[in-house]
Amino acid sequence: MPPKADKTKEKPTSTKVKTSKSIAAPHPPPNWPPISPIQPTADLSFHTLLQDQILTIPNLWTATLCKTYVSFLSTLPLTMTPGKPKRGDAVRVNDRFQVDDPSFAEKLWSDTAIGELVVAPVVNGLELNQQQRRDLWGGEILGLNSNIRVYRYSKGQFFDQHYDDSNSVNFLESSTGSVVPAKTTWTLLLYLSSPATGCQGGETVFYPEAASKREAPPSPVVVELSVGTLLLHRHGKDCLLHQGREVTEGEKWVIRTDLCAKR
Repeated sequence: MPPKADKTKEKPTSTKVKTSKSIAAPHPPPNWPPISPIQPTADLSFHTLLQDQILTIPNLWTATLCKTYVSFLSTLPLTMTPGKPKRGDAVRVNDRFQVDDPSFAEKLWSDTAIGELVVAPVVNGLELNQQQRRDLWGGEILGLNSNIRVYRYSKGQFFDQHYDDSNSVNFLESSTGSVVPAKTTWTLLLYLSSPATGCQGGETVFYPEAASKREAPPSPVVVELSVGTLLLHRHGKDCLLHQGREVTEGEKWVIRTDLCAKR
């Protein structure tokens, strides 16, 4: 059974929690701005919000780079997500752009610190060995999902409680040009806005399950918006129930992709 939210803290707008699998829209890849300036990998690290479940990389992107991307993303042909979801889907109200772009996924992986930090993760001050890395990431990591999604949440928009599915994908290896059967294992959300840019609300909230039926569930884990922060959370069968709170002022901009592991 899905864990229930603390009704005194949250007022879910829907009891539906399952999201449908995404299919990339037939948009041609846009002319993305350069991913520059970037933060040196040595200055970045994983922060653990919930062991083996929720991690962040604060300040992955600079405020300048985030501002450049928000200006660019505003020019893309975003479409409104239907307010009335299909049966079994969570209620989501936002504007989005979706494209299959292996080149941009590779740039996110290689031109920023994501690839280096994921391949040789240091968590809670400890460098993980090969087996620990496989256990954490859900297998041998190949890179990032080429299914790139851009989300804009304006005032009054939100994403109700839901789980993120794991999907089977064909991963294109940039070094060899070969296609490898893969699966997605972790969701990556790159926040481009925050209260510093005028966005209020929109926090991502996770609801951990109780260890047993006799115990009360732990308190929700609230991830505040912070410009340039990357949020990573496990999805698929081990995904936690979570939601994107309603934006009360301004706009929340997010770039979404996923970690891909060999099947």
